[in-house]
Amino acid sequence: MNEVPPPAKLLPWAPERNGEAVEPPPAPRRDPGLLAGLLLALRLAWRQLRADRARLATAIAGVMFACLLVFMQLGFRGALFDSATNLFRAMRADLFLMHPLTEASFRAEAIPRARAWQALADAEVDRAVPVYLAQVTLRNPETGSRRAVQLIGLDADAGAVDFPGLADVAAALRRPDTFAFDRLSRPEFGPVATMFARDGPFAIQLGTREMELVGLVEVGPSFGADGNVVLSEQNFRRVFSRQAANADLVALKLRPGADVAATQARLAALLPGDVLVLTHAEMVARERLYWETGTPIGFIFLFGSVMGLVVGMVIVYQILFADIAGHLSEYATLKAMGYSNGYLARVVLGAAVILAVVGFIPGFVLSTLLYGYVAGATFLPLEMYTERAVGVFLLIFGMCFAAGLLAMRKLRDANPADMF
Repeated sequence: MNEVPPPAKLLPWAPERNGEAVEPPPAPRRDPGLLAGLLLALRLAWRQLRADRARLATAIAGVMFACLLVFMQLGFRGALFDSATNLFRAMRADLFLMHPLTEASFRAEAIPRARAWQALADAEVDRAVPVYLAQVTLRNPETGSRRAVQLIGLDADAGAVDFPGLADVAAALRRPDTFAFDRLSRPEFGPVATMFARDGPFAIQLGTREMELVGLVEVGPSFGADGNVVLSEQNFRRVFSRQAANADLVALKLRPGADVAATQARLAALLPGDVLVLTHAEMVARERLYWETGTPIGFIFLFGSVMGLVVGMVIVYQILFADIAGHLSEYATLKAMGYSNGYLARVVLGAAVILAVVGFIPGFVLSTLLYGYVAGATFLPLEMYTERAVGVFLLIFGMCFAAGLLAMRKLRDANPADMF
């Protein structure tokens, strides 16, 4: 049952008869594993890219250009929305009353001033401050030229609205014909902040009236206004004709510990339908939504980002396609040696991933430098956020990966039968 079969008959020249050493059979080939296979494909892809340095430089430049274009388009788009909501984001009230037809701060619909006093009927509302918004011209104290500026009229002593620096000038704003200037305004208004810091209060023509600058606040310019001026209600009506019975906005300050959501629901049920009761975040989001959907600017920047990705994908595709076409014989040799189509595909995709990483790094560095330069030149809030950097890298990675998938079709031409 367990008999051992007799050994096969040996030929005269067999190593066993001649006394030669018998070589052991070769060990079975082991699968290198997924990670080792990927690293091997990446190493081959890098050596293949590095073989033609001019082509590699062109590919990196193409990815960097796409990265730079996407970063700048998204940066401008974000700066647009951030600057457009500067005024509302600077207000620190808990709730706001606004007309339902108001789309943006620079074109606010008036609401009855009486709504502020009606809101005080709620026990949780501590203060209600009407806010007036309009635009007039301010004369440059050096050149005499005029430029539109945003007027913000309110009771600074009430404390419902808090701009940086407003508390320091609240007492001075009670005097007739006085105002505070936004130190973050664009430089076209002249060295107003510098002159005030050097000489103290001085007279400037605001609209058609000569007013005294008594202090500085910080609000920031926007796409709707290059600068801001803060005045009392009385001084606002001296500069800009407005009925005292109407306001553009009402800021509500709640008592400490009050439930904002519950108070908002009560006020919405109490007040007539000619006002909306919004939280600070909702008011900012409403302003941002107008610039996103009510104007073509946001779409234009988004379209520019998409076009940058398309241009970058075409460049990477052309580079990878030409690289595969130039090494068809090598790919055919690898196929003849037993390498699978999947391995060759990983080599092409590995080259795409390498281009994404190597092209993103200089694009990110250059974009960060340009953000600082453009922000200083335009006074736009251009900042490199971590979320934006990660998002752009994923877009660039997807762009290069898609280009690699398209270029893989050329591998079908690497046929060993045609080469040997």
